[in-house]
Amino acid sequence: MEDTESSAADERDQEARQSAQPDAEAEAERPSCGVQQKLLRLPLSRIKGLIKADPEVTLASQEAVFAIGKATELFVEVIAKDAYTYALQAKRKTIQRKDLDNAVDAADEFAFLEGTLE
Repeated sequence: MEDTESSAADERDQEARQSAQPDAEAEAERPSCGVQQKLLRLPLSRIKGLIKADPEVTLASQEAVFAIGKATELFVEVIAKDAYTYALQAKRKTIQRKDLDNAVDAADEFAFLEGTLE
């Protein structure tokens, strides 16, 4: 009898810990302002300045500025890797404009950039 009671209590404890984990993970995903600076390579003040340059935007939260900065970093990383692949195919280590053009033309996800580099 004691074994079934202790195993039931163990199961309840384990379920309680598992249900508490998503809350802890959500807190970990919401970095504070000081931590946000360390998670980005781009300066938040520059990103905020670019956002304020848009006349349609009146207010942007710190979380929005951080999210836009992170998205920008990831975008630049992906397009730079693609362009570097084309530079390597041409036996170069330096990315040139034609490598960016090739990356934009080759990937559907960069279709919105076609014609912007001209």
